[in-house]
Parts: sequence; structure tokens; C-alpha cells
Amino acid sequence: MSIQSPEWNSGLRRGGIFFVITGPSAVGKTTLMEKVLASDDRLSYSVSHTTRENRRSELDGQDYHFVRKEEFEQIRDEDGFLEWAEIYGEYYGTSRAEIERIKDRGLDPFLDIDVQGAKQLREKVSKKAVFIFIGPPSVEELRRRVEERGSEDRETQEKRMEVAMQELRRAGEFDYLLINDKLDRALSDLKSIIRAERLKIPG
Repeated sequence: MSIQSPEWNSGLRRGGIFFVITGPSAVGKTTLMEKVLASDDRLSYSVSHTTRENRRSELDGQDYHFVRKEEFEQIRDEDGFLEWAEIYGEYYGTSRAEIERIKDRGLDPFLDIDVQGAKQLREKVSKKAVFIFIGPPSVEELRRRVEERGSEDRETQEKRMEVAMQELRRAGEFDYLLINDKLDRALSDLKSIIRAERLKIPG
């Protein structure tokens, strides 16, 4: 008896995988994610909600959903976020509606969230999520990258480094540790992780 349809493997491929990227500020997450998104049409960036002001180059609905604190708190209180956190006095969160929008299109959500948010998400969707920690080649290199931005005062830079050190100590909580030393190599590693996870048989 010949197989007439590729449907024989229905249920043997993972779909709607949450690829969760996190790591310290200035480690290079945004660059890596942009390059992967440009080459993978099965991924869709999950646009987070935030209460902070948008920067000059940022667009509402594309970089973030920029909302007032009252609106954010209302969504939160109605259990509208899969995860949320307060960072430097501002709220950030991943809405359930955003994830459903992506999944309804048959795509895999690609999330950029902090360590606090990743922990919340793991508790809710651990079987469907892959948690990837992006780390620097060294603490010294991370500090250089933070200082190289040149858009923040010394006090803010020190706060970022303090938070970064706390996050680095929690890297062992993730499924993968990817060191962003050479961009091309880190990008290749990230693509390999995504491909391998899609080839897994759900268990």
C-alpha cells in the first residue's frame, strides 16, 4: 500500500513554537533577531506592550505597542498578558492577543523578553517554548558595548551592568546558551537551534 499523502506525519512536527530570546542589554539580541527574521518566513516577531516613551526611530505597533500605564494595568488585571515585568520603572509585557494573532497565521512566535518574563512564560507554556540566553564573550566586552552606545550617563550604564550581572548568573535556567562573540557564528548557531527544535517529535 503506497502512501498517497504527506499527511502520514501529521502530529509528528512541532507547530507554534515559542522561541524566547533573552540576555543582558547591549549583548546584541536585536541584531541577531532582525537577521533571523529576515531569513525565516515561519517566524513572526511578537510585539510587546510597554509604557515607556517611544524613541525617535521606533514605530507604534512595529517595535512596541506603546500604551499608558493605566491601559497596561487594565490588560494585566484582566489576565491579558502571558508575562510582564517592571524594568527601570516602566512596564513591559507579552499579550495573549499578540501570540494568538501569530499562531492563527500558522507561524512561530519570536519573543525578546527579559529574564523575569522568561521565568513567567516558562511556567505557562514550557512545553511549547524554547528558551535561548544570549551571552557576551566576557563581562569586560559587555561593559565596552554598554559604554560604546554613548546615549546614557554613567549612572544609567552602571545600573545596566548591575542588572546584567544578575541576569548572567541565571543563564543556567535556559535551554540554550549562545555566546555572541562573532556575529556570523552566533547567527548560524541561532538558526541551527531553531531548525533542530522544529525537527523534534513532540513528546
